Amino acid sequence: MLVAVDHVQLAAPPGSQDALRSYYAGVLGLTEVPKPPVLAARGGCWFEAGPVRLHLGVEDDFRPAEKAHPGLEVRDIEVYAARLAVHGAPVTWDDNLPGHLRFYSRDPVGNRLEFLQPR
Repeated sequence: MLVAVDHVQLAAPPGSQDALRSYYAGVLGLTEVPKPPVLAARGGCWFEAGPVRLHLGVEDDFRPAEKAHPGLEVRDIEVYAARLAVHGAPVTWDDNLPGHLRFYSRDPVGNRLEFLQPR
C-alpha cells in the first residue's frame, strides 16, 4: 500500500550540477545530501528540506519538463517568491487553484516548478 511520496526526480543535462546546486541549495534553501556511491557515479545531485526530497538526474538527451512538475508547499509564499525573484528566477503567479496562492518558476535548466500555499 502506498504511504508517501519518497522523492520526485527531475532530469538535467550533463555538466549542470554546479548551476543546480546554486539554485536548489542557494536559492530554494534545500540541503544537498550525498548520493550512495554507486548512484553518485551516474552524476546528478539530491536535495531535501524536511520531508521534501528532490533528485536531479543527468540525462544525455535532456529536455526540460514543460508541463510535468513537482508541487511544493511553502510558508510565507510572497516572501519566498520575492527570494526567487531577487536571485533572477522567474516568478509567474497563477490564481486558478481555488483555496491556494501559487506561482510557477523554472530551475536553471528549464524544469517547471510549482510553489503553493493554502489560503
